[in-house]
Amino acid sequence: MECLHKESNTSITLTFYEKIYDSYLSGFYLPEDQMPFTALPMEAIKKCENDPERHPIVILADSIPVGFFILHHGENIRQYYDHPNAILIRSLSVDYQHQGKGYAKKGMQLCPGFVREHFPFIDEIILVVNNRNIAAQNLYKKVGFIDKGIRRVGPVGPQTVMHYPLR
Repeated sequence: MECLHKESNTSITLTFYEKIYDSYLSGFYLPEDQMPFTALPMEAIKKCENDPERHPIVILADSIPVGFFILHHGENIRQYYDHPNAILIRSLSVDYQHQGKGYAKKGMQLCPGFVREHFPFIDEIILVVNNRNIAAQNLYKKVGFIDKGIRRVGPVGPQTVMHYPLR
């Protein structure tokens, strides 16, 4: 999946994580106020090592890792949404030095096509966003995620489950 970032002519792509990206991903920095809402890439990757239903994804800008997230499917996402053909986006982050350039938005715009290509059994993408994380909520709404009114309480407060139907 590739998209040309109009403002900068930067090629934005999504790819599955490989160890060759570790030097970039281990250097990701997030400000303190963002840390309650996500995980740094290397922390998230550790959780994927023993869970074949968690798939680490890298957002590349001209082949340089600038963002990261996990696609998670299976029984362990039922606590968020009980639908057997859903996949959950977790731990979305963009390295601080690359924030504000539209990379998260482009990555999320590419995500439905990426999921259709690599996970053909999936018919809905979901994510859970903290109610205090207004910037993330606005991003998800802009790329087409829908709030169907499902709420839950997470580790740092109330959360909204958002949906992106693929069919």
